[in-house]
Amino acid sequence: MRSKFDEQLNVLNQEMMHMGTLIEDSIQKAIDAMIDQNVELAKTIMENDEEIDREQKKIENICFNLLMQQQPVARDLRVISAAMKMVTDMERIGDHAADISEMTIMMAKEPYIQDLTDIKKMATETVLMLIRSVEAYVEKDMAKAQSVIEHDDVVDELFDKNKAEIIEMIHKDPSCGEQATDLLLVTKYFERIGDHATNIAEWVIFALDDKKQEK
Repeated sequence: MRSKFDEQLNVLNQEMMHMGTLIEDSIQKAIDAMIDQNVELAKTIMENDEEIDREQKKIENICFNLLMQQQPVARDLRVISAAMKMVTDMERIGDHAADISEMTIMMAKEPYIQDLTDIKKMATETVLMLIRSVEAYVEKDMAKAQSVIEHDDVVDELFDKNKAEIIEMIHKDPSCGEQATDLLLVTKYFERIGDHATNIAEWVIFALDDKKQEK
């Protein structure tokens, strides 16, 4: 019975990695679409958000089946409940990638008033956080999860820097206010993606702390 349960846990891990890959791809394509002002790619990302939603439901069903059909011990319950919480944050990350793509479409008709280097950097850092947080869950690596939490400061600093630059830009030239506000929203979405990746890492620690206590 335990071997079957472990097999299903492995399936859960595989699906978690798959969902992480889908979201990573969405974030990367979202920033590419924004930089290139590629409306068609942005629209594709928004459409693909449904696939991420389906993957969330698939993982939740696996978790429910593990709870209903098997007899998990306390440590298993924490791992499964952590996965269910994690996919909620992962789905929200997918939503934010779609939100960024929607902003890209809105801003596609005119050149950017700001260099996008810092926004691109935020995208890179949040993708790294996402990858490491999911890996930490699958690899049961508490140190990696903790590194994700600490790395959120990098994203927050980039957000604060970009926010200050945009506000100063609006003060100097109020006519650019509309696009500046849109760019500020994009940076806020990336800041929120970092927060969700941090939440994922915190749920990993929640699961692993229990295992440590039971040894």
